[in-house]
Amino acid sequence: MSPTSLTPPSLSAYAAGVAAADELLLVARSSVRTRMAVVKDDSQQATLHGYAWLATYVEALRQLVAWAGRLTADGRFGAMEQGILAIGMGEYLAQISGGIAMSQVETVRLAQLGVTRADIAKFDAKVEGLIAHGLDDAHKRALAELIAAQPGVTTFGDTGLDDTLAEMREQMRRFSETEVLPHAHGWHLKNQYIPLELLAKLSDLGVFGLTIPEEFGGMGLGKESMCLVSEELSRAYIGVGSLGTRSEIAAELILSGGTAEQKAHYLPKISAGEILPTAVFTEPNTGSDLASLKTRAELSGDVYKVTGQKTWITHPVRADVMTLLVRTNPKEAGYKGLSMLLAEKPRGTDAQPFPAAGMSGGEIEVLGYRGMKEYDISFDGFEVPKQQLLGGVEGQGFKQLMATFESARIQTAARAVGVAQSAMDLALKYALERKQFGKAIYAFPRVANKIVMMAVETMIARQLTYFSARQKDLGRRCDLEAGMAKLLGARIAWANADNALQIHGGNGFALEYPISRVLCDARILNIFEGAAEIQAQVIGRRLLDGAN
Repeated sequence: MSPTSLTPPSLSAYAAGVAAADELLLVARSSVRTRMAVVKDDSQQATLHGYAWLATYVEALRQLVAWAGRLTADGRFGAMEQGILAIGMGEYLAQISGGIAMSQVETVRLAQLGVTRADIAKFDAKVEGLIAHGLDDAHKRALAELIAAQPGVTTFGDTGLDDTLAEMREQMRRFSETEVLPHAHGWHLKNQYIPLELLAKLSDLGVFGLTIPEEFGGMGLGKESMCLVSEELSRAYIGVGSLGTRSEIAAELILSGGTAEQKAHYLPKISAGEILPTAVFTEPNTGSDLASLKTRAELSGDVYKVTGQKTWITHPVRADVMTLLVRTNPKEAGYKGLSMLLAEKPRGTDAQPFPAAGMSGGEIEVLGYRGMKEYDISFDGFEVPKQQLLGGVEGQGFKQLMATFESARIQTAARAVGVAQSAMDLALKYALERKQFGKAIYAFPRVANKIVMMAVETMIARQLTYFSARQKDLGRRCDLEAGMAKLLGARIAWANADNALQIHGGNGFALEYPISRVLCDARILNIFEGAAEIQAQVIGRRLLDGAN
């Protein structure tokens, strides 16, 4: 299929489209900054968050064009990649001009950001060719044909990874298809723990020590490798893809804030999977407002005695050590009185989840994200030795936690990409097999078009995520990029899952079909590691405060 309308614009034309979007973003930034300087309350929250979404779209397009440039230079920019670029650019530029959906009921439009009609018209004139080209239905038909001809491939479109990382992805994909995917839905339906035998196999593969330095028994790899491992494991089951998150967070905390003794003791054991960590930060009435945290740890002799309530703790029963955020100085309000403890505990069981003095809790039953189980935990005089204070100095807890947020959000973005890809896999398989009116439902444009957009947006989220990981690997501050990857990736995962269920029709509503699980799993991604609203707030403020 090669009508004139499919003749691709040059990469320089696509780059010019990104430049036009950048100019528009600068106009919006000036207006929003002026407005936010005047308004000191939350009345302009939607404006700030809308600006964050606009900036995220512009960065996503920049990374999509950069991806195309790298593939072109390597001679790897084929027909599928060309279709993804054309549709992605056309669709996102059109949304920038007409309105970006922050949620199903909230759309930010340029006028709300103080962009004048003249500025919008100037932007439209610069990108109208790219929009018309990208939104040509012939592109979707052509890409749909290419996708249908390659069911079961690792990804739809070249990821741009080098040979070493591509082989690592393929290894994780083979492992996931053999060891995880056949069992995932059963674990979900029965609310079962992921078997410890599987954790041992993940340990043998190096999953828990992936980014831990070699001197501490890890593999010493970068965050980009962590992304593709998390992505492929989450593609099979987000519970398995998330097992490494707890090790990643704990290792990052200890690496950046621990004493030499703490590093030497814990990092080799975390890397080997010998001990399982869990993060114990959230409280019932604090959520993202960590400055209001109340769980206290009072020093009595050589031990801290912990008292308070924690909630939404993932995989705590089988964990061996808790990274426990507490208030060690009740006289110090806000963040300054917080400290982090490395609190060891014995492993529990469903019958006796917390066999430790001063510690009790109950399971929180959840829609999805199962396999590790969520718990409320109460502490009543729970003792932690003084030497387990992370870094050995009180009052550093919030700072220590903030140092992990970049990696945590990159990893969450990678999980979102895996879930998004999983939803597309299920939608494509069902659409090709399900017959209605004498033909596979994939033959109907509105079914195929949904799957085409899944492929396009999954690649966009993937490239934004990989970019943030590469920034981290280069030692650059990347909280902005990581936040954008998480914000957009979570929305795409949910959109893919929702549309995949729609393609399944009534069968998608049946628990026996795996898409019902993927839908539930996708929904949490917009909430944990910073809810979408909090994420947009952070991105918006960072941009206005001087980020490039």
